[in-house]
Amino acid sequence: MGLSTAQFAFEASGLLKEMYVPIMAAILGISTLKALAVSGWYMHLVEEPRAVTYVAIAAVIGVIALTAGAAYSIT
Repeated sequence: MGLSTAQFAFEASGLLKEMYVPIMAAILGISTLKALAVSGWYMHLVEEPRAVTYVAIAAVIGVIALTAGAAYSIT
């Protein structure tokens, strides 16, 4: 709940137009923390065998690589 509030505060502060890169980095960092908390706690990855955790980590790395490739091809 606190992370969502912090993320909303960054977005609603109006500083996004002035300081785009640092604010977006903070928003993406908060979003990553929220995703890790959900996957680690609510999806019970903490209690799963390490192999399942490694598959989930590999999937996240794959998504990041595909997103970076798509962003690179657009610019």
